[in-house]
Amino acid sequence: MPNYYFREVWTPLCLFGIRFYRDDQDRLWIKKGKQRRQLVRKGDSDTMET
Repeated sequence: MPNYYFREVWTPLCLFGIRFYRDDQDRLWIKKGKQRRQLVRKGDSDTMET
């Protein structure tokens, strides 16, 4: 199981218990209330073709 380091991204939705986080690979995660964090979107570096 990998270890992730998260930093919270403040949005007005924090007032309603919906929080967004970015991990060390710059991917976006969401947490709703007491549920687990879920991956929303991968970073642009993961989706680019080489």
